[in-house]
Amino acid sequence: MTDALKRLSDEGVAIWLDDLSRRRITSGNLAELIDQQHVVGVTTNPSIFQKAISHGEGYEQQLTDLATRKVTVDEAIRMITTADVRDAADILRPVFDATGGQDGRVSIEVDPRLAHHTHATIAEAKQLAWLVDRPNTLIKIPATKAGLPAITEVIGKGISVNVTLIFSLERYREVMNAYLAGLEKAQAAGLDLSRIHSVASFFVSRVDSEIDKRLDAIGTDEAKALKGKAALANARLAYQAYEEVFSSDRWAALDKAQANKQRPLWASTGVKDPAYKDTLYVVDLVAPGTVNTMPEATLEATADHGQVTGNTVAGTYEQARAELDAVAKLGISYDDVVQLLEDEGVEKFEASWIDLLNSTEAELKRLAPSEG
Repeated sequence: MTDALKRLSDEGVAIWLDDLSRRRITSGNLAELIDQQHVVGVTTNPSIFQKAISHGEGYEQQLTDLATRKVTVDEAIRMITTADVRDAADILRPVFDATGGQDGRVSIEVDPRLAHHTHATIAEAKQLAWLVDRPNTLIKIPATKAGLPAITEVIGKGISVNVTLIFSLERYREVMNAYLAGLEKAQAAGLDLSRIHSVASFFVSRVDSEIDKRLDAIGTDEAKALKGKAALANARLAYQAYEEVFSSDRWAALDKAQANKQRPLWASTGVKDPAYKDTLYVVDLVAPGTVNTMPEATLEATADHGQVTGNTVAGTYEQARAELDAVAKLGISYDDVVQLLEDEGVEKFEASWIDLLNSTEAELKRLAPSEG
């Protein structure tokens, strides 16, 4: 079952699981995935926590205790989510130690309602790092305009960051610039750069979902022939940008100070269109120094029938640029698509967070002891 996943790992792709729940932790499932399926990290987001806490098991005792203490719903959610992340980080600690801090990481996101507020994001990131209190945590900060200076500031304080919700090539370059600026701040403050890590989560499947919808609306043979190509093209050109930035003179100076590259992380790699092979955004984005965070169904599909044939990004840049240009020539605006996807991404996570607030509040009320 694990041959394809081993090949993927051997090609330099770190396999992370895009899911977490208390049940997954306490049942031994996470440890099993690490041991048997080459999983070396975990990512979470507000939607994952909303699903886990609203429909999962294992939270009732903690919710009862929190209700008895009469904590606010916001505090309750932070106590619950940081407990899960802390426990997952402990399970992954041997991987963290074995890889010199590169992998064995667990990500937790700042409150998505702060996505357009720089100073609040910085304060929340510091608070989350303190609350989880594990060296193998990554604090997720969205790549909004307000998020960029927050990334620099948080990295500058020596806190490792997972930058999330990246859709556009221009924004990705801004994210890498924010990371390098943060490392320079950390260096000026006398911090050990070798201990600071970051990944940049470049979203894949949603690009196809939006562009395919617009290609279908055009409806010509030319348009239909481009379906399912934009997301891979976009990601491959992102890897080209990564190669350029991390071979620059600016990077060379930081490299001498033992800084770590900010690895590209392929996010949203579950296929949305059943017409596409279910391993598309895994086997066609194989490149060294990347992370692929997969929902469990995608992980299982890759293990079962993924065809890993080596590096599938090298040598594709010219074709990728031609495919995005062909989409643009049909009147589909790249800038419009990526801005829409960023806006929708923030809105979806915020909606999930509000659902989580509401469902947790209802549980706290249900479990609150009667007065007297």
